Amino acid sequence: MSSVLDSARALVTGSGPASETVNAMTVDVEEYFTVQALDQKIPREEWPAHPLHAGDQTRRLLDLFDGHGIKATFFMLGWVAERHAGLAREIHARGHEVAAHSYWHKLVFSMTPDEYRVDLKRVKALLEDEIGAPVIGYRAPTYSVTRDALWAHDILSEEGFKYSSSIFPIIHDRYGIPDYTRFPTQLPSGLWEFPLTTLKVGNKNVPIAGGGYLRLFPVRTVAAGLAWVNNVEKHPAIVYLHPWEIDPKIPKFSQGALQDFRGYTGLDGMMGKLDYLCSVLRFDRVDRVLGL
Repeated sequence: MSSVLDSARALVTGSGPASETVNAMTVDVEEYFTVQALDQKIPREEWPAHPLHAGDQTRRLLDLFDGHGIKATFFMLGWVAERHAGLAREIHARGHEVAAHSYWHKLVFSMTPDEYRVDLKRVKALLEDEIGAPVIGYRAPTYSVTRDALWAHDILSEEGFKYSSSIFPIIHDRYGIPDYTRFPTQLPSGLWEFPLTTLKVGNKNVPIAGGGYLRLFPVRTVAAGLAWVNNVEKHPAIVYLHPWEIDPKIPKFSQGALQDFRGYTGLDGMMGKLDYLCSVLRFDRVDRVLGL
């Protein structure tokens, strides 16, 4: 792994060419208490009791992207969009793409196809009414289009979506299809799937797409891995984060050592890391990266 990363690191530290590939920058617009890890601790009927922070956090990200001249895709949770009136409209008005992240943040593989379709219709209609434009992109909560839920792709296509970014080709205890293609692929239905970006090291896929991995890994290593995907493998990468990940002052809930480590490590450094990535690599909206 070190030799691959050492070679990739050269691409963003001066001894290799800067990448001209345009990557996708994405934000999963959720509240700090709607994450899947807190499902048992904070049931959905208790969500309204918690103070909302995603609006201000999202606007900080919008300002950061504006400073770099970057447009991004914001996958919005329907429940959150309803409670932050005008946020989706502001995102759209500032030139970014508004896409869907489900209404209730339920794992796809935990629902029946009919339940999934109802949730999908609800969030799509809500967001389209808010922004007055079609919503063509979707990301499953917690990348929960797993091998047992690939049926979701057909439903997405039937409901008018043009792309999904819902599969993480890694081994993980909650999600992942480790042998899935690592790069954007068009399915027989016409729907595109843009998997979360990984770096191939031996026969393993190492996650470098953002989120907790960006919080935990050195930012230059992440940037080098993304540049390797661009310059050596000749594909665009996709980066993601959540608004709460830039805010070390969010209320925190003890979930056990592993979950606390995953959820809260590196919050204070996330804005700086994101600023660095935006400085050394090129980013745009998912729809435009895919040419849709």
